[in-house]
Amino acid sequence: MSLPPFGALGRVATGDGEHSCRFVDGVVELLDRPAWEHGVSLIGKAPLAGVTLLAPVVPGKIVAVGFNYRAHAAELSVAVHAEPVLFLKPPSAVIGPGQAIVRPARSTQVDYEAELVVVVGRRCKDITPAEAADYVAGYTCGNDVTARDLQKLDGQWTRAKSFDTFCPLGPWIVLEAPSPEARVSARLDGIEVQHGLVGDMIVSPLELLAFASGVMTLEPGDVIMTGTPPGVGPLAAGQTVTVAVEGVGELTNPVV
Repeated sequence: MSLPPFGALGRVATGDGEHSCRFVDGVVELLDRPAWEHGVSLIGKAPLAGVTLLAPVVPGKIVAVGFNYRAHAAELSVAVHAEPVLFLKPPSAVIGPGQAIVRPARSTQVDYEAELVVVVGRRCKDITPAEAADYVAGYTCGNDVTARDLQKLDGQWTRAKSFDTFCPLGPWIVLEAPSPEARVSARLDGIEVQHGLVGDMIVSPLELLAFASGVMTLEPGDVIMTGTPPGVGPLAAGQTVTVAVEGVGELTNPVV
């Protein structure tokens, strides 16, 4: 496992339970609550080698966006909309690094979708893009796993996006936004199958945060999934999928 960047945030399991944390070199500082909340206290320390990484946030809402890369819209033969197309994934879909993505028996095509994810740090409503950075706790990697056949069959996305294990997040949260030149990519069994740049997004991460806040109140710990670049494709049982965002980290999950 690569070392988390200095000061990155996350969640870990230790011998005495699950904890929010901050990563400082090879040491995990255990916190009594997520670092973006008020009154956070240090309650202990543990070696990085002695903990298990969990999904770095427990979101109340997962707000996702479709077709935020023109090339991805083109590969699915979908016209780009004038405004972002938002949808929700349930918190029950969240898993962490190393946990298995489970292909449901009722789907014949389950696709990976590599994404940059924004973690909300402060309650916000009707903010502007210029204000949005002040409401960000940090950034992580996500995989918007999708039952593509059910998405086409239903004509809307709730069932296709919502199965348990269909929202891997992690491995940690970095505080600094990735640059527009940062690559967002996916690898299957070590072979790159998908990539794009943060700067290729039609609507930037901070613009998406502001747009979503104009629709619903966002709470600390909510996440915004910012869309996937071209190259989406199916996952088979026995494969391993890795989502990588330059400057953020790599999120790896087996498929069963």
